[in-house]
Amino acid sequence: MNALVFGVLPITLLAIGTPIFVTLLIATAAGILMMGGIPLRAVHTALFGSLDAFSLLAVPLFILAGDIMARGGIARRLIELIMAVVGGVRGSLPLATVASASAFGAMSGSSVACVAAIGKLTLPSLEKAGYGRTFSVSLITATGVIDVIIPPSIPMIIYAIAAQQSATQLFLAGIVPGLIVAFALGIYVVILSRMRNIPIGAKPRWDVIWPAARRSVWAVLAPGVILGGIYGGVFTPTEAAGIACVYSIFVSVMVYRELTWADIWSITLESSFLVAQIMIIVAAAGTFSWLITTSGFPAMLVSLIDSLSLQTWALLLAINILLLLVGSVLEPPAAILVLAPLLTPIANKAGIDPIHFGIIVTVNLAIGMFMPPFGLNLFASNAIFKTPLPQLYRGVIPFFFIYLFVLALITYIPALTLVPMALYR
Repeated sequence: MNALVFGVLPITLLAIGTPIFVTLLIATAAGILMMGGIPLRAVHTALFGSLDAFSLLAVPLFILAGDIMARGGIARRLIELIMAVVGGVRGSLPLATVASASAFGAMSGSSVACVAAIGKLTLPSLEKAGYGRTFSVSLITATGVIDVIIPPSIPMIIYAIAAQQSATQLFLAGIVPGLIVAFALGIYVVILSRMRNIPIGAKPRWDVIWPAARRSVWAVLAPGVILGGIYGGVFTPTEAAGIACVYSIFVSVMVYRELTWADIWSITLESSFLVAQIMIIVAAAGTFSWLITTSGFPAMLVSLIDSLSLQTWALLLAINILLLLVGSVLEPPAAILVLAPLLTPIANKAGIDPIHFGIIVTVNLAIGMFMPPFGLNLFASNAIFKTPLPQLYRGVIPFFFIYLFVLALITYIPALTLVPMALYR
């Protein structure tokens, strides 16, 4: 009966198009009726208690900071500097796109904001250089999810809350995987550019780099302030999110003067809609997770998995497949909140480090964001760049396999995530 309520019912509701928060609330109600004896006061406590977490404040603040940076000139100046520096090699433009996504990821954990900001600036140049619209938009779609992996990452914050882990340690563990993804994508675009015989871009010139550097000083300082403050112990990730908002507002309004206070208010309202969607899912998922834990279903699932006597590598492979499938239909925050109570006990039982497991979860769900047919970034690119979905489905396939290769490295070589954390300690 537990499997029916916690597995079959939610999957069925999602399959017929029921919103995720409604699905979770219906499953919770069904579970309460099945178990009986649960006072409604406990449900109320779980519903609002899910939102009563200081670290959860980082999510709306990082979303707001990312939107302001994308529209206030900070992201544009950073991308212009990277494009001025990267040159003289075949494939310089797609390399600049990958580097720009990585740099933007160090300022904001919003993947959709990255796709919009990076794409609007690099797409015209990519098409003009002969890369074609399908490849160009697919590249932007795939590189946008680097923001989910490179800290500060919103899914990592959500996982830290759900699994009761340190967000700072997760951020440290995500640095190397994020860089490996960027490096692998860089190798691919250079090889592809050589195969297509794309003309070599103009070599970097000091008279171009210097003005771009002067214009982007405040933009370059942004990731340094955010990450330097976190790793230096000056402030927590949540406080860093608030500082990122203040910094982006100050630079966009007072320094670059590309936004007015009316624009800031408008951006805040727009961001609040996305925040509201995430928070209602957090509240519903928190109640669902509480019921799962109360029912004893995770312990039963652990016992079932344990009875199968799976080796650790096989268990990780099965978890990766599950996460990829779930990540292709659910947004990372929702997927983490639903699956963390189920998968974390299994990982702990198998002796998998919880920080390492958190990175595995994050990378899987990042891949799911551009995995056909329902990846969120696919729909974002379709809406922003008007590229038909069938073209995007074909275009992202090479990037999908690159990410899978990196995922395999991260999954089976724990040192890639744990060594930076150990060195920090």
